[in-house]
Amino acid sequence: MRRQRVARWSRVLGALGLLGVGIDHLEQYTIEAYSVIPTVGTLFALNFAAAAALAAALLAPLHRLPGRAGRLARPLLSAAGIAVAAGSLAAFAVSEHGGLFGFTESGYRPAIMVALGLEAATVALLGVHLALGESRRS
Repeated sequence: MRRQRVARWSRVLGALGLLGVGIDHLEQYTIEAYSVIPTVGTLFALNFAAAAALAAALLAPLHRLPGRAGRLARPLLSAAGIAVAAGSLAAFAVSEHGGLFGFTESGYRPAIMVALGLEAATVALLGVHLALGESRRS
């Protein structure tokens, strides 16, 4: 019972962290004018779209789907959420140490610190969810 509760809350909090990652990227895209940076701007918009869609799906009752789809939905969505968050971390590291598609990030302003924290938390929380599993009843 406790294991299932931890699995459920790690999924919910991981989904909210992932949504935060997407919102942070959307804010940078719109307010900080990342939208004008070739390729990188598009990646920021796609990050938001992917993070929002995956977060919504992680919070939806997809475990009620029949058969294999119901068993695999949450683990696959958790893995995809980890990929988005870890990919964002990796892209930041590349952009900071040599450039990503010709763009180099410098400094650790608040939006970057928020994104890094949310990305790390998302990877950890969804990783816990994957490790513990979650019954189809939750």
